[in-house]
Amino acid sequence: MSKRILFVEDEPGLVMTLTDRLRNEGYAVETSHDGESGLARATAERFDAIILDLMLPRKSGLDVCRDLRQRGIATPLIMLTARSQLVDKVVGLKLGADDYLTKPFEMSELLARLEALLRRAPSTAEPTAPTETYQFGTVRVDFRRAEVELAGKAIDLSALEFRLLRYFIEHRGATISRDELLNEVWGYNALVSTRTVDVHVAWLRQKIESNPRHPQYILTVHGMGYKFVG
Repeated sequence: MSKRILFVEDEPGLVMTLTDRLRNEGYAVETSHDGESGLARATAERFDAIILDLMLPRKSGLDVCRDLRQRGIATPLIMLTARSQLVDKVVGLKLGADDYLTKPFEMSELLARLEALLRRAPSTAEPTAPTETYQFGTVRVDFRRAEVELAGKAIDLSALEFRLLRYFIEHRGATISRDELLNEVWGYNALVSTRTVDVHVAWLRQKIESNPRHPQYILTVHGMGYKFVG
């Protein structure tokens, strides 16, 4: 299966050239032309790597990188910078960029860096086993005791809600379909509909999200399912 690359760049010529070359090399490439749309796609979809320009309209590459890492999205990321942006390179690496490349660059160098980054990256298909406790934002989950706290205060989750939250945490960063949740959380013989999943996700959001109408951790991936980014 082709590796999926998100290329966030507002320079049309570079977008066309780089996209064509990456596709010729066997990559599946998606593009965004400003920081806000790039952040939205990187948050809602699964990519194997992100190539991110530093200077973007609507939201800078530095802000996109920072927001992705704060949301727990660890997708390998190469930042593209101009020669004059040395300070920004350092800041970008501190914010969580994995590598950077200075414009203008040779296409072969970008491909070599991308391949090296993908070799080092853990497989996103493998679920991440939680430790005994896990924390995101002000929410702390104790798996051994099956207890959840919000800002230091215990909150009541049903056994099903707890299993649902645990499954999201174990598969954080992955887009999970409603059918997968029904199979893995409710059980293969559960006589319930995908609408049941939506209802329980809404209940879970009411308990752990500061603004359930605009969730920060359990995101809806339209037409596909949900993604946990805590």
